[in-house]
Order: sequence, then C-alpha cells, then structure tokens
Amino acid sequence: MVKRQLPKISELMELMQFKRPDLNARRRRLDKALTISDLRAIAQRRTPRAAFDYTDGAAEGELSLARARQAFEDIEFHPSILRPAESVDMSTTILGGPSTMPFGIAPTGFARLMQTEGESAGASAAGAAGIPFTLSTLGTTSIEDVRAANQNGRNWFQLYVMRDREISYGLAKRAAAAGFDTIMFTVDTPVAGARLRDKRNGFSIPPQLTLTTIIDAIPRPWWWFDFLTTPKLEFASLSTTGGTVGELLDAAMDPTISYEDLAVIRDLWPGQVVVKGVQNVEDAKRLVDLGVDGIVLSNHGGRQLDRAPVPFHLLPHVVREVGRDATVMIDTGIMNGADIVASVALGAKFALVGRAYLYGLMAGGRAGVDKTIAILRNEIERTMKLLGVASLEELEPKHVTQLTRLVPVGQENRAVSVPAASE
Repeated sequence: MVKRQLPKISELMELMQFKRPDLNARRRRLDKALTISDLRAIAQRRTPRAAFDYTDGAAEGELSLARARQAFEDIEFHPSILRPAESVDMSTTILGGPSTMPFGIAPTGFARLMQTEGESAGASAAGAAGIPFTLSTLGTTSIEDVRAANQNGRNWFQLYVMRDREISYGLAKRAAAAGFDTIMFTVDTPVAGARLRDKRNGFSIPPQLTLTTIIDAIPRPWWWFDFLTTPKLEFASLSTTGGTVGELLDAAMDPTISYEDLAVIRDLWPGQVVVKGVQNVEDAKRLVDLGVDGIVLSNHGGRQLDRAPVPFHLLPHVVREVGRDATVMIDTGIMNGADIVASVALGAKFALVGRAYLYGLMAGGRAGVDKTIAILRNEIERTMKLLGVASLEELEPKHVTQLTRLVPVGQENRAVSVPAASE
C-alpha cells in the first residue's frame, strides 16, 4: 500500500514555476518553432496565399520537389559508439573563404514580396551567423544595399544570362565592385517552368489588388500594410514588370545560352565561378575540365523541369568523378540540419538553403531568418554528436546509407553507388 499524505505547501510552490509572459508577439511565435516545418506553418498563416505558394510551390505536379525531400527522409545513419564528441566543429572553408557552418543562403527571387525586410534580412542574418548569402538576379534589394546589410560577411551573386547580355554583364561588374567574392552562373532556366500554383492564384509582379487578393488579405492585414507603406519594389534586372513570374522569366531569359556565355562570364568575373543547375555527371565533368571552381547540383528546387534528377541521389556519383578537382555543392529539398550532414558525409562541400530561409523570413523577418539558421545549426550539431564525429572532416560515406525507392528499370538489384571512404 502506498502511504498517502497531504501535499506540503512548500513542495507545491517548488512545482509552480510560471513563465513570465512575453509581450512581443513575433518573439512568442518564433519561440514555439522547433523545426523548419514549424516555421513553414507560421509563414503560411501570415502570408497571402499567392506569395506563400510562390515560395512553397514547384513546377507542374511538384514531383521533383517531393522526390528531393523524400530522398533526404530515405536515409539511414550509422553512428559510431564510444567516440566522444562533446563539442563539434561545424566550420569549413568554401570557395576560398570561411563559413561557420556547411551551408549558406541560396539565391531566391522577389524576397520582399514574401516579407518586407526581404534580402536585407537574409544578408544581415547570414553575416551575423558567419555564413555566405547569395543574392538573386531577380532580387528585390539592390547589390549595393545587400552589401550594406552584410558589410563584413561573404556575399555571393547568382547570375542569369538575359536576352540583353549587357544587363547581365553590368550586374556582374556591379557585384564585383561591391566586393561579392563568388558568382553563381545559373544554367537550368532557359525558359520558365510551369509553376501552376502561380497561374491558379493569379500571382503577378507586382501583386494586384483584385477581389480574390483582397479577400485573402482580410485575415493578414499586416502584410498589405507593410507592402503599401514601404518603398516600391525594384528589380536589379527588370525594367518592366506586370505578369506572372513565368511570363517575366520568359521575356527576360535567353534560351540560347551556351558554353560561350560561360566563357564570357569567366573572363569578366575576378573571383570564384560556380555553375548552378548541374543535373548529370557528364555536364559536371565537362565544367570541371573547363576550369570552373565549383558546381551546384540542383534542379532549381523542383521549379523548372518536373521529374528532374534528384540532386541528393546524384551526389555520390558526381563526387566520385569530379570531387577531387572542384567544389561540389547541393541544394533542393533541404529541410533539416540532418539533410546537410548526410550531404557532407556523401561528399558535398556545402549546401544551400532556399525555402527554409524564406519560411523564416515570412514567419518573422530578420528574427525569423535568425531562427532558421539557429534551427539548422542545432540539428547539425546534434546529428554530428549522435554520429560520434567532432568535425565535418570526420564525416564519411560509411555514416550514411541512401535507401532506394526510385530505381531505374533494369537496375532493381543494384545498390546505390556510394564512394568508398578512401576515394
């Protein structure tokens, strides 16, 4: 029999620990976010559907994005026991410079449409965290203003080749003059992908006040207040706006871009040259033979060709072929720090996060981007400790198995090829 007694007041008082209420609404909602998915849920509540869906969506049936995320879920980690990792070193050297963590912020267009602080919030948060920030050609903050927001950090510039080549060349020269150290030549957007959510939502640049958008804005008045009471959206590369993102891209981009354009940019740019949008081993090998400093395995976040190769599946094969000769990076589908750890283990030097950053931006501006970075940092650190590795250099292919769902016909009995630890 359990002996019963009346509770003592002193013991009850020890249990009654009330948290002081936080009157800051932004801080309250961000404190509740434990994962990037939590930030996404907050962002969806606070952002008009058209703007949220532009960030959240992908091309056509959105299979490429779903497969990319599934690929990261379909991994098995192999921890080493009795290997203390009380503290871990997440720092790395990437493209000739330092980064406190093995990821940076990817180029994303129209960020001020997501939340009024836009690219300035991303750049300043990246600088404070000691990671690179990449400005998109279609950014809504100027090259010079991004530099001002991230004066002491690393800024990279993502470049599209426009129909009017002089626009692209001029942007590259401005970025170099502003101290950007890396250019990211993007090759997977000769024409716009079919982003069906944008068409169904009537999403345009700039957003239009229609009956649908007004109804959608009623529960989110703060977004329209910010939009209407801050400076007009300006685009570094677009002299005219009006229409869907796809229509703007098709009007501005040149489907005839070629290796000759890459040669021009290499001659023009004084810093590191990276090609973004590589989706097969043969292209990776050719680019390395041409002397590029790095490549980004990417299907543009699933926003271009639906059913495109999954970058994470492609990673081990590309690393095996060119990993000794060029910096191999990866994006698309990253929603957890463990995704970044798995990528590094399979040979990636660096990862780029796009949607995760924008979810944080929509959830809480600069503070929301800080939260995104903090969540990913904690997940990377925790995963490394549980694996028993104290530095990124200790991560090896033996720590990760890629489980297979999508196997090419005729290869059902073949395991996913992973580089040996000695390679």
